[in-house]
Amino acid sequence: MAVVYGSNAVETYKASKGGDGLRIREDLPRFVREGWQSLSAADKELLKWVGVFFRKPTPGAFMMRLRMPNGFTNSCQLRVVAELSRRLGNSVLDITTRQQIQLRGFVIESVPELWARLRGVDLHSLQTGMDNVRNINGCPLAGVTPREALDASAVVFELERLIVGPDGNPEFTNLPRKLNVTVTGCLENCTHSESQDIALVPARKAERIGFNVLVGGKMGSGGFTLASPLDVFVEPDQAPQLVAEIIRVYRDHGPRGARARCRLAFLIADWGLARFRAEVVARWGRELPAAGEDLRVSGHTDHLGVQPQKQAGLVSVGLCVPLGRMHADEMEELARLADTYGNGEIRLTTAQNAVLTHVPAGRVAALLREDLLRRFSPAASPFFRRLVACTGTDFCNLAQIDTKRRAMELAHALEQRLGAAGEPLSIHWSGCPAGCGNHQAADLGFRGFRVNIDGRLVEAVAIYVAGRTGPGARAGEEILAMVPCDERLPEVVADIIRRQRCGEARCSGRTAEPALMLNSEEVAFGATATGTGD
Repeated sequence: MAVVYGSNAVETYKASKGGDGLRIREDLPRFVREGWQSLSAADKELLKWVGVFFRKPTPGAFMMRLRMPNGFTNSCQLRVVAELSRRLGNSVLDITTRQQIQLRGFVIESVPELWARLRGVDLHSLQTGMDNVRNINGCPLAGVTPREALDASAVVFELERLIVGPDGNPEFTNLPRKLNVTVTGCLENCTHSESQDIALVPARKAERIGFNVLVGGKMGSGGFTLASPLDVFVEPDQAPQLVAEIIRVYRDHGPRGARARCRLAFLIADWGLARFRAEVVARWGRELPAAGEDLRVSGHTDHLGVQPQKQAGLVSVGLCVPLGRMHADEMEELARLADTYGNGEIRLTTAQNAVLTHVPAGRVAALLREDLLRRFSPAASPFFRRLVACTGTDFCNLAQIDTKRRAMELAHALEQRLGAAGEPLSIHWSGCPAGCGNHQAADLGFRGFRVNIDGRLVEAVAIYVAGRTGPGARAGEEILAMVPCDERLPEVVADIIRRQRCGEARCSGRTAEPALMLNSEEVAFGATATGTGD
C-alpha cells in the first residue's frame, strides 16, 4: 500500500511516523521520563492515536478514551475502570455518544500502568482519536431485544478485529480524517445511522435478512450531512469485509487538504454517488446487489426502563445516567448491580445511558429500590430521559460553553415550567460547531458559542428544532441564531416546546412538522450582540 499524505499539519505529523500514528508508542518512555511539559504540538496530536488526550483546560491532566465496540461492557471491566479513575485520575467518568467511556485527570507517567490494567480485562484505548475508525456503534440491546431483525453485534466485533485488532492496525491508521461507523439490526433507530460516515441498517431482500448501506453522513464540518443510500444490500457474513473496502476507498482517495473538508462526505460530493459506488464495486471484485427493503420503523427507542428480552423470563433495565457523567463510586455500584441482579453485562447507549441486561423479572422490584436508581432513574422525566451533552469547557479543548452544567440547569427549569409528564424530547447540546452532541439530530438542539454583548463575553447558543435520524431523517433547522445562556433561556425554550405541542394538538393525530413560528426577531434580549464567537 502506497502511503498517502496531504497538506495540513496533521498530515505532516503522520508523515513523521511513516503514516502510522500508533508509532507514538515508541516515544512513551521518553514522555514518562521527561514529563508532559516536554510534549510538542505533534506529540499531543499523535498521542490521540493511542487514546491519550492532552486537555488544554487541565494542563498535565490527561483523558483516555476506551474502545468498547457496540457499547458492550461488563462488571469486571467497570470495576477496573472505576478503580483506576479513583486512584490515578480525578474520579470523573463520561459515557460518550459513541458508547464508550472516557477516564480523566491522570498524568502521563501513569499511562503504562493504565494500559496494563486495562489489558487485563480486555480493554484498550487504541485508535480512538484523530484519523481512525472511531468506536463502532451498534444497538446496545443486540441479541436480547425482541425488536431486531438480526443480532448485528457479531458483525461489529468482526469489523473491530479487522480495523483495530488487539494491538492496532496500521492499515487503517492513516485515514484523511476520522470515520464513524454504526452497524445495527435494531428496528427502532436507537443509533444515529444517518449521521455516520458508514452505516449498515436492517433490510430484507427476497427471503434474506441483512443490511442496506448508507454512506457520507457527518456532524460538524459545515453542519449535519445526511448519509446517502449506496443502493447496496449485504448479508451479515460479507458485511465486515465490505465496510473495510469502503474505508479503503476513503483512505486512498479522500481529500487531505483543509481539515474541515476531509470527511468522506466531501469525497462523495466531489465524485458523485455513482462513481463512489463503482469504485467500491471495483474493489469488491463483483457486482453488489441493489438495496433491499429497509425494515426500520419510523419511531425511535432509547432502550430505557424495564423491557422484556427475547429470553423468556428476563428483562433489560435501562438507566438514565444524566449527561453520561458519573463518579467512580457510582460506576463501581453500577457494576455491583449488574452482578447482583443480572449476568454482569452492561450496555452503553448513544444517548450516554447504561442498560443492565438478563435481569429475572422477579428481581426487578428489588432492583428498582436500590439507591443508585434514585440518580440513574429508569423512568426519568421527558427533559432528562434523552438529554445529551458533549464534554463542554470542563475538559474539551474546543468547547466554548459549559454544556453539562447548562443542560442540567435547563432540564430542571423545563420541569418546573412544563411539568414532569409527557412524551420524552431528545435535547442535545454541542459546545462548538464540531457537533459532538449531535445537536442537529434532536427534537431540540443547542450549539454553543461565546458572544460579545455590551462589551461582555458571555455564553450563548443557537437553537435547532425537528432534527431526526432514521427513515425520514432530516437535519435540525436553526430557528434562533443567538440566545444568551442567562435566566431568560428557560422561558425561550419552554415557549418553543409549548408552540410545538400546540401545533401537534392541531394536527388531530396526524404526523406533521412541529409548528414552530418563533424566530430571532421575536426574542428581545435587552442587549446588542457585536460578534458571534463562532
